[in-house]
Amino acid sequence: MSFFKKIFSSEKKETLDKGLEKSKTTFFGKLSKAVAGKSKVDDAVLDSLEEILVSSDVGVNTTLKIIERIEARVSKDKYLGTDELNTILREEIAGLLSETNSGNDSEFTIPENIKPYVIMVVGVNGVGKTTTIGKLAYQFKKQGYHVVLGAADTFRAAAIDQLQVWADRVGVPLVKQSMGSDPASVAFDTLKSAVTQNADVVIIDTAGRLHNKVNLMNELTKVKRVMQKVVDDTPNDVLLVLDGSTGQNAFEQAKQFTAATEVSALAVTKLDGTAKGGVVIGISDQFKIPVKYIGVGEGIEDLQVFNKFEFVDSFFK
Repeated sequence: MSFFKKIFSSEKKETLDKGLEKSKTTFFGKLSKAVAGKSKVDDAVLDSLEEILVSSDVGVNTTLKIIERIEARVSKDKYLGTDELNTILREEIAGLLSETNSGNDSEFTIPENIKPYVIMVVGVNGVGKTTTIGKLAYQFKKQGYHVVLGAADTFRAAAIDQLQVWADRVGVPLVKQSMGSDPASVAFDTLKSAVTQNADVVIIDTAGRLHNKVNLMNELTKVKRVMQKVVDDTPNDVLLVLDGSTGQNAFEQAKQFTAATEVSALAVTKLDGTAKGGVVIGISDQFKIPVKYIGVGEGIEDLQVFNKFEFVDSFFK
């Protein structure tokens, strides 16, 4: 398909290729065994492909959709050689991602008509939430935006301290209070400060507790309500951060958080250390929430805007 001919930034693409290396190597190792000695895509190859996709954490429902699409291609074209399977997979998965509005962007940008653009970040502890916020702040600042951070995860002192380290590293202001303070109060102060400073982007951290969904829901709802006293219709994005290396557990977290609050975008982290990169495809398809960012390394530049064509091109290269 012609959309794969788009020219990607070579440096970004190289990082993405490297970050998805484990997922790609594992996937193609299994696929090569499945098609060994076969010249055409038959039922046995499709059965093997189904197993491979599920074991790559694409998820059962999304896997079945992909298999159905390939079966339709086999039926239509009458004969498909196994050497064409790689190309077909790329095309059908890119098509699937196109249906969820995932991965249409290639740069860290915000809408020109919204100021400040407020992002509330949610996710359980340990998924890379604070790191993602720090890297996002870096990328937005690099684009020339004035960024303000808010430390509304007041449940853990470490969360406030970690965010301060990132704020200092990136060179952006952080609004914070002491541990145990009311998160909504911190969010209120952050927005007040951002408006005073004429900031472009506000990124607010929230507590990563999931043991009581009702409490979480109430807390996030209160944070939103208090923010809207300062700026109408905020937050503009509720960004859920998921650890891609946890595979099916990331699906479960997505389910819990989407039930607790209106998640509008996803960031999938730690894809470089795992063979479970397929989770990006499954989560995007199942929850119909766009994946906006992916983490493919530990460096400050290794948070990328998710672009479906770049991702699929790297995964099936």
